[in-house]
Amino acid sequence: MFILPDLPYPADALAPVMSADTLHTHHDKHHRAYVDKTNKLAAEAGMAGRTLEQVVRDTAGRGAKELYNQAAQAWNHAFLWQSLRPPGGAPATDGLARAIQAFGGGDVLGDALIEAGTKHFGSGWLWLTTDGRTLKVVTTHDAGNTLTTDGQFPLLVCDLWEHAYYLDHKNDREGFLGAWFESLANWDFAGRQFAAAETGTGGFVYPAPTSDERRPDSAGIEHKTA
Repeated sequence: MFILPDLPYPADALAPVMSADTLHTHHDKHHRAYVDKTNKLAAEAGMAGRTLEQVVRDTAGRGAKELYNQAAQAWNHAFLWQSLRPPGGAPATDGLARAIQAFGGGDVLGDALIEAGTKHFGSGWLWLTTDGRTLKVVTTHDAGNTLTTDGQFPLLVCDLWEHAYYLDHKNDREGFLGAWFESLANWDFAGRQFAAAETGTGGFVYPAPTSDERRPDSAGIEHKTA
């Protein structure tokens, strides 16, 4: 059974870009629904006990679209919470900082992310990825993610579904993306992901499934009570 990971910060910590109301709705309702449906469908498909990464990879393009969508959305949201940080965090450092400079600098990267996310038609996700050295800006539709794409190791993600920003920004996706990049992008997390990609030592993983609803002793993310 997969758990719903706690937010790694209080629900009001991302305001004013993302309000507590948005976080409670997004995490407590949307993310929880994806986790609950994944648990139900995975059990029905005989996949109970597999990691969420395995469920996503094993169902991608293989006729189990409903389970894939629920599992990928559960994974994407857990990665999203780690990709965010309260305003005022530190900028990128070390290898990631050098990669950003090679991309053209922070302003160029920000413009590329905002443009890609703004032009993306419909629901989906905006990703900053790396092949181990070079940064790429990509978008995926609906529940799509980078787990099944060779050469795209995720560093950061921003949710392009309207429930991620509509309460706070209405239909101004571009304004939301600009505020996200300037204030909420978690460069510490992205830096750890970049280092993992360079060394091939893993990176983010969803908390391992448990045999009941108790929280596991260790997980791929840090949990803090909101």
